[in-house]
Amino acid sequence: RWLELDRAQQKAYVMHLLDGLEVVNRDKRLRVARAILYLAQGVFGDCDNEGDVLHWSRHNSFLLYQLGTFSAFLELLNMEIENSQACSSALRKPAISLADSTELRVLLSVMYLMVENIRVEQETDPPEWKTCRETFRTELSFPVHTEEPFALLLFTMVTKFCSGHAPHFPMKKVLLLLWKVLLFTLGGFEALQAMKVRRREELGLPPLPEDSIQVVRGMRAASPPTYAIELVEQQQQQQQKRGHRSRRPLMKQDSLDIYNERDPFKSDEGGVDEEENDDVDSGMEGELELMERDTIIPAMPAQRPPIERVSFPKGLPWAPKVRQKDIEHFLEASRNKFIGFTLGQDTETLIGLPRPIHESVKTLKQHKYVSISDVQIKNEEELEKCPMSLGEEEVQETPCEVLYRAMLYNLPQYMIALLKILLAAAPTSKAKTDSINILADVLPEEMPITVLQSMKLGMDVNRHKEIIVKSISALLLLLLKHFKLNHIYQFEYVSQHLVFANCIPLILKFFNQNIMSYITAKNSISVLDYPHCTVCDLPELTAESLEAGDNNQFCWRNLFSCINLLRILNKLTKWKHSRTMMLVVFKSAPILKRALKVKQAMMQLYVLKLLKIQTKYLGRQWRKSNMKTMSAIYQKVRHRMNDDWAYGNDIDARPWDFQAEECTLRANIEAFNSRRYDKPQDSEFAPVDNCLQSVLGQRLELPEDFHYSYELWLEREVFSQPIRWEELLHCQ
Repeated sequence: RWLELDRAQQKAYVMHLLDGLEVVNRDKRLRVARAILYLAQGVFGDCDNEGDVLHWSRHNSFLLYQLGTFSAFLELLNMEIENSQACSSALRKPAISLADSTELRVLLSVMYLMVENIRVEQETDPPEWKTCRETFRTELSFPVHTEEPFALLLFTMVTKFCSGHAPHFPMKKVLLLLWKVLLFTLGGFEALQAMKVRRREELGLPPLPEDSIQVVRGMRAASPPTYAIELVEQQQQQQQKRGHRSRRPLMKQDSLDIYNERDPFKSDEGGVDEEENDDVDSGMEGELELMERDTIIPAMPAQRPPIERVSFPKGLPWAPKVRQKDIEHFLEASRNKFIGFTLGQDTETLIGLPRPIHESVKTLKQHKYVSISDVQIKNEEELEKCPMSLGEEEVQETPCEVLYRAMLYNLPQYMIALLKILLAAAPTSKAKTDSINILADVLPEEMPITVLQSMKLGMDVNRHKEIIVKSISALLLLLLKHFKLNHIYQFEYVSQHLVFANCIPLILKFFNQNIMSYITAKNSISVLDYPHCTVCDLPELTAESLEAGDNNQFCWRNLFSCINLLRILNKLTKWKHSRTMMLVVFKSAPILKRALKVKQAMMQLYVLKLLKIQTKYLGRQWRKSNMKTMSAIYQKVRHRMNDDWAYGNDIDARPWDFQAEECTLRANIEAFNSRRYDKPQDSEFAPVDNCLQSVLGQRLELPEDFHYSYELWLEREVFSQPIRWEELLHCQ
C-alpha cells in the first residue's frame, strides 16, 4: 500500500518506474507510464474519500517532479510527436478514435497533473515545495535543455494538428496543458496586476486609480434590457392575475429606470452570483442600500400595496480617465473658437482663453492617465529617430519576452490554428467536410448502440467542445494581457494577426446563439467527475438521470468562456476605429444586447463596453430606443472625459481612413520587430574600418572556382572599365 510506505521507499519505487521508461518495448513503456499516471492521480485505490485522493495527488506530483519525471516524460512526448508511423497510420484511417492517441494522452495527463498541482500554492506547503515550484517555473519558462520554452512545443503540436499532418493528436489535453503552462510561467490576472503596479513605479508613473479586479468583484448585475415582445407577455400575465383588462398603454423602454425596475428574470435565475441572494424584489432595496443593511426592515402590512422607492447608486465604480490626446483635442477646438489659431501639442499656454476653459483644462489634467503603453510608444519613436545616440535598448529577459521571441516567426500560424479549432468547437458551427476533426480524443473505437450510450457520448462530445473553447479563450486572453504589459507592439502584433484571421466575426458568431441556454447547459455527469468516480460507488446511469443533469443552475465553464471571449473582443477593438466599424458592419449590437440577459456583473460590464464604443456609429434612433442600455453603460463603464459616446458629434464619428490606420500600425510593429529581434551583422550603423592597410589585410572567402577565372574577371571588371574621374568629383 502506497500510503503506508515511508518517503525513501516511495522514492525507490518511483526510480524503479523511471528506469522502466527507458525500455525499447513500446507496450512495456506504456504500462510504466500508466503506473506513474496512477500515482499522479492520487493512488485512488488506497483512498477512502475525495480529500485523500487530492492530497496524495498533490504529494505525489511534487515527489515525481523532484525525481526528474517531467524531463523523462518530455523526452517521451518529443518521441511521440516525431513518431511518423503513428501519423501515417492515423492519416490512412477513415475514422480516428481514442485508441490512436493512447500514449500521448497518458503522457499529457501526467504532465498536466504535475503542472496544475505544483502551480497552485497552499499555505501549508513546506519550504522545499516552494523551492520546487520556483525551479519548475524557471524550467518551463526558459529553455534549459532545448532551444525553445516548453509552451512552444505545445504550440507546434497545435499547428501540426491543424495542418492535417497529425490528426490523432489529443487537442483537448494539449490546449489545457498549454493554458496551464502559460498560467504558471507568465502568471494569472492577480500576478499581472501586481506586475503592472511595479512597472508603473519603475517608470515613475502615478499609481493606478483603483484595482480593476476588486472593482469588478464588487459590481452588481443590472437587469437585462427587456424586449417589446417580453413586455407584452408580462402585461398579459399581469392582466390574467388581476382578472380584468387594464387600459394601461405598453411601457416604453426608455422610461424604464435601471435602479427601480421590477426584474422579471429574478425568480428563475436565483443562483448567478453570490452577491445576488439578498437582491429580493420587495421594493425595499433603496432603504437597504441607504442603511448599509445594518438592520432588517419589518415587512409592510399586507393590506397596503408596497411603495416603489428609487434606489440611488452609491457613486460610479470607476475613476474617470483622460488621455493626453484628449486634452490636446480640447485645447485645439477651444483655440480655434476663441483665438483663431492653434499651438500644436502645447497644453500649458492658456493665454487668450476664457476662465471656464482654464477650469476645464485643470479638471482634465487632474484626471489625466498615462498608460505604460504610451511610455513604450514614445520610447520606440525616440529609438527609431536616434538609434546611434540612444544606443542599444536594454531588454529584460522575462518569461514573456522569451516566449514572444520564440513564437515570433510562426506567430501568424499559431493564431490561425487556435482560431480554426475555436471555430470547430463553437456550438454555432455546422459540421463541414473541410473542417478539422477535434473529436479524435473523445470518440470510442466502437460507436454506441443503445440510447443510453448515445446520450452519454453526446454529452461527452458537448463537454469536450466546451473545454476546448474554455482553454483557447483563456490562453488567448492571457497572451494578449501579458504581451501588452511586456511591450505594446508585441500585443499589437498578436492582435493584428487575430483580426486578419477573422477573430472578430468568429467571436460574434459564437455569441449569435441562445446564450442563456449555453450558460445553463448541463453537459457534465457529476457522478463520473474525478475524483468522485474513483472513491464512490457509481449509481446506475439511466437516460432519465442523464437528462435531469446535476443541480447546478449554471455551467461556470461556459460563463468563463463567454467572459474571456468578450474581453478578447474588447482588447482587439479598444481605440481602433477600423475594428470598431467591423463591429458595426457585422451588426453586433443586437447580438451583444441579447448577451445582457445573463445576469452576471462581469459579463455585462464587457458587453456594455463593446456597446459603448459603437453607440456613436449606430445612429440616433438606436440610442433613443435603447435608453435602458445607455443608462447601464453610464452606470457601469468607465467615463472618459470629452468622450462623446452618447451623442456621436465628436471627431471620431467622422469618416475615417481605416486602411491607413491599420497600415501605419503594421509599419510600426514591423519596425519594432526588426529593430529588436533582427540583428543583421552588416548593419548600416556598424562601425566602418577606414584604414587601408587593415582593409587590404583582411582575408576574404572567395569561391573555389574563382582562381580559374581570375584573369578574365580582372579584364572584364577592372581593365576594360574606364575610370570616370568627373563622377568622383560629383560625389564630393
